[in-house]
Amino acid sequence: MVEYAGQFDDQGKKPYVIDIEKATLENTNFRTTMWTGEHLQLTVMEIPVGGDIGLEVHNGIDQFLRIEQGKGKCEMGPAEDDLNFVREVEDDFVILVPSGMWHNVTNIGDVPLKLYTLYGPADHVPGTVHPTQADAEADPNED
Repeated sequence: MVEYAGQFDDQGKKPYVIDIEKATLENTNFRTTMWTGEHLQLTVMEIPVGGDIGLEVHNGIDQFLRIEQGKGKCEMGPAEDDLNFVREVEDDFVILVPSGMWHNVTNIGDVPLKLYTLYGPADHVPGTVHPTQADAEADPNED
């Protein structure tokens, strides 16, 4: 058993125990991949005030997101130009994104939006760290 000790390197493919709220709140990167298994991946994210995750779709991947801090606007829909599902989210809310669904989360609050997300199966290369959204957009391994 491993307990969270401030490390943000991918601990995947071995047993791992973490205080997910603490890790999520301490993360200052746009995205940090913390654990990548064969069928599941955990990342933590920080979205700046006014920023967003970025409109995206994951084919063959379901996604779970939990908000630990802040307030956001969640948009989902069947097409990039048809985001017909819109909800406000905040601390303790969960967002479930079905495979193939276009989605985005925008920080509409006045503090950084802190969240963690589970992908099934993994979406990012194990160990991925993107300090900023620009780094994520420039990463050739990201769709």
